[in-house]
Amino acid sequence: MTSQPPYALIFDMDGVLVDNTPYQAKAFQLLFREHGLTTNARQLLKRLNGMPATNILKTVFRHPVPDKQLKEYASQREFLYRVLYWDKRREMPGLSEFLQAARAAGFNIGLGTGSPPETISYIIDHLDLRQYFDVVTGKDDVEKGKPHADTFSVVAQKLGVPPERCVVFEDALLGEQAAYKAKMRCIGVSSGLKPEQFQAPLRVIRDFRDITPEQVRELLDQNPTVPKPSKELAKRQYMHL
Repeated sequence: MTSQPPYALIFDMDGVLVDNTPYQAKAFQLLFREHGLTTNARQLLKRLNGMPATNILKTVFRHPVPDKQLKEYASQREFLYRVLYWDKRREMPGLSEFLQAARAAGFNIGLGTGSPPETISYIIDHLDLRQYFDVVTGKDDVEKGKPHADTFSVVAQKLGVPPERCVVFEDALLGEQAAYKAKMRCIGVSSGLKPEQFQAPLRVIRDFRDITPEQVRELLDQNPTVPKPSKELAKRQYMHL
């Protein structure tokens, strides 16, 4: 009997490794205020979190904005976010212990985020988390960000693990859709959404004290089918940005 390849755990970063979504939203809100926009950033991120910041910004202006300008706005937002979050950087409760246990249990571990390298470093190197990841993939490593499959597909390819052996930890609807498009299953992290707001996760956790690597393996063994991406979500205009 041919042995199965190992399972792989693939983690989003924002809202999963760290509970930083409120600070991301505050940074967007300050930027919106600067430009006279009344969009509610918290509500916006409930729908669009996981997208590159330039794509999120593209949805809030009623007039076309040149890509160069959007990148400048995204840089402003990033600066605001870092200032707001500088002294607040903490890993999600139970994360290091979970990652250590997962490594000991034989899981491959990857990070798949829409953030650029300097933002990834701002989180994972400050918190000394890079040591736990076999692969780190960010914005510069893929052609299309979430909700497209690329982010997670590239992680799986680099890990050498087929998608059906991967599970993604995600806090965002678009990240969950990206997982299903990549033919992977998903575990939700309810840092920004209520459990019932996810489409079809194997399970929803508040943080990593709620689950063990052994329980993840059981969930994967017992639920081999990958959900199809939601047609309703796929129809929404922002899914095609």
